[in-house]
Amino acid sequence: MRIAFVPTWCLFVAALAAQQPAAQQPGTERLTFADTQKPTIGWLSNPPLVRFSWDGKHVEVQGKKVWSWIDPATGKAVDAVPAPAGAPSTSVESWHARIDDDGDFVLEKIAGTVNDRGAGRRRGGGRDGATHAIEGSQHKLAIEGPRTPPRREAHVSSDGAFASFVQGNNLHVVDCKTNAVWPVTTDGGPGLFHGLLDWVYQEEVYGRGNFQGHWWSQHGGRCAFLTLDESPVKDYPIVEHVPPGYLDTERSVTTQVAHYPKAGDPNPVARLSIANAVDRRVVPVDLSAFPKDVLIVRVMWTDDDRLLAMLQDRVQTWAEFGEIDPATGRFARWIREESKTWTNRPDAPRFLGDGTFLWLSERTGYQHVYRYKNGGELVGAVTIGEWQVRNVERFDLAANALWFEGTRDGAAERHLYRIGLDGKDLVLLTPGPGVHQAELAPDGSFVIDRWSTTDRPTSVRICDAAGHVTAELGQAGMGSASKFAFAPKRFLQIRARDGCLLDATVQLPTGWQAGKPCPVCLETYSGPDAPTVRDEWSHTTLQQFHAQQGFLNLQVNVRTAGNRGQAFTGLCYQRLGEQELMDLEDAVDWVCAHEGGDPARVAISGWSYGGFITAFALTHSTKFALGIAGAGVYDWRLYDSIYTERYMNLPDANRDGYDATSVIKAANRLHGHLVLIHGTMDDNVHVQNTIQLLWELEKAGKQNFELMLYPRSQHGISRELGGHLLEYEWRQLQKLLDPAFKAE
Repeated sequence: MRIAFVPTWCLFVAALAAQQPAAQQPGTERLTFADTQKPTIGWLSNPPLVRFSWDGKHVEVQGKKVWSWIDPATGKAVDAVPAPAGAPSTSVESWHARIDDDGDFVLEKIAGTVNDRGAGRRRGGGRDGATHAIEGSQHKLAIEGPRTPPRREAHVSSDGAFASFVQGNNLHVVDCKTNAVWPVTTDGGPGLFHGLLDWVYQEEVYGRGNFQGHWWSQHGGRCAFLTLDESPVKDYPIVEHVPPGYLDTERSVTTQVAHYPKAGDPNPVARLSIANAVDRRVVPVDLSAFPKDVLIVRVMWTDDDRLLAMLQDRVQTWAEFGEIDPATGRFARWIREESKTWTNRPDAPRFLGDGTFLWLSERTGYQHVYRYKNGGELVGAVTIGEWQVRNVERFDLAANALWFEGTRDGAAERHLYRIGLDGKDLVLLTPGPGVHQAELAPDGSFVIDRWSTTDRPTSVRICDAAGHVTAELGQAGMGSASKFAFAPKRFLQIRARDGCLLDATVQLPTGWQAGKPCPVCLETYSGPDAPTVRDEWSHTTLQQFHAQQGFLNLQVNVRTAGNRGQAFTGLCYQRLGEQELMDLEDAVDWVCAHEGGDPARVAISGWSYGGFITAFALTHSTKFALGIAGAGVYDWRLYDSIYTERYMNLPDANRDGYDATSVIKAANRLHGHLVLIHGTMDDNVHVQNTIQLLWELEKAGKQNFELMLYPRSQHGISRELGGHLLEYEWRQLQKLLDPAFKAE
């Protein structure tokens, strides 16, 4: 039998068809606890590898050795065509800067070609058309001066004319032609940051790990930079009890002193300036119209060298976005967003190139796209409804089209839509339930759709511009389910006491028999707008192990965390924990009434905000027999100012709210068994939270709690101790497997 004539793509899809869930029978082997720490065990295998071809008109599917082409309109195989030497491309050059291990400033010029695929960012696992044979060059700038303190935050202007770095908290600018260094500031030090973010600004505003505090214009040699005056901020010492060389060479502790503003305490004072590298002149931005403690939450340059900034009041009830004149420092307001609860930092605008831009706003209680003229005149809403736009993915002014990710078809789902920039002709491009990761063709005519649901592994298909499926390209297998006994998950909605529907997943014990009550394991985070449940294929070995041992695994999006819009998220304003706990209680009651859960054996666990809600549940409810709380905030007066005040206002303005949501003040009401876990060097949620809770528990004579501290660990447990943590948590959960277990 000859098969040489069969296209590779056809063989590939046939092989994938054999891996459909219906054909893959679960195994019978039982997992051990040691298996939960093996990275080789997974619950998804061999998803189809698919991408758009170099010409943007075909789709490539990877076979065993080669990529085969198909026509996206028909799904039929076609002959692959090599890219010609003169294929449409755009020559690109970009500049990058870094500090090497020797402290030298390295300037890199990256040059190459990128296929002309249109505007927009990549989605999912596909590529966005770049030819990755990028060539570049690099050289070190001969910058004179000391190497200590170390240079940080190396950046370079788009045209490669000027570079910058921060040393000793002072901003320095380098002329890349002459290597001449201009010390823009000279008074920086431990309490004054120029061009560099402090802890709270990087953690709560610009993004964890991002300390960049200065930004170059596209042309013209202007650099906007933040200055943060830390002198009013209180110090917080972090103690290392197991320092390097402990016992042998070091018999004391070492400390790190952090500038950490807690709720209600003084914040760093922020100001913004513009350094003109051409004439070495610094222009301060005039913020005299704003409060002294104003937050500078976004700074950006447009392609045509306009400087834009976003400002918020300390407790973040409003946000103002506007333009700054680089020559005078004058701020002109374009847009003001306000809220009766809090205003989340708006995303950066997307400029269309015709004198208008797209703006995301939650002003109706749901995030939607609005179109504005430069200067702040509203043109109109592009999207409306009681659902959200989560991301603007692409726009095409000539085609009058906007592509976005939204929740119109379900908050626990993820879909790609297209709509006219005039707000007309909304189209769902990824039909069907579940979470869809969509990759757009360069001209927007087709979509590679990678999607899954809670009970269906990832499938890959092609959809056209009307949202019709034109080709099914195959489905992934269930991974280790063929070897081990497998417990499926179900996605469902649980009705809360007031009728609100909560998105949830339930995973029954392996081989569960109706009428046999089983312990419930509820892992949660529950922080504002931070969902943990999506209708997608998602399994972990630890969850499978728990199910095999006899646990019912429950996860639920409380309404304030459920990706449903500020109309829902804002319900936790000034009372963090209360609404969340009611929703968690209702979910537990439901699975105990309808799914066989044992109301006497319910465990709740979580980390960070999840640690808070776990301890809050055990001190404000009697429905939980066991709580495993990791690195929780146990009184919101002990957490950082920018995060806490956004949701809780100032302590003096909301004393009742702070008291009502305090775990520490409710320690004498502890019910069940509470396990407290914390890293001793946590610079985010200080171990002070746990120590103060211990003090109150002990004063109250409580014996139904225990503590595990992890040395050399910050907000996450150090790698050396991760295995210990997992086993410790499992030892706690095992207690609930005894049907005779009684809560303390």
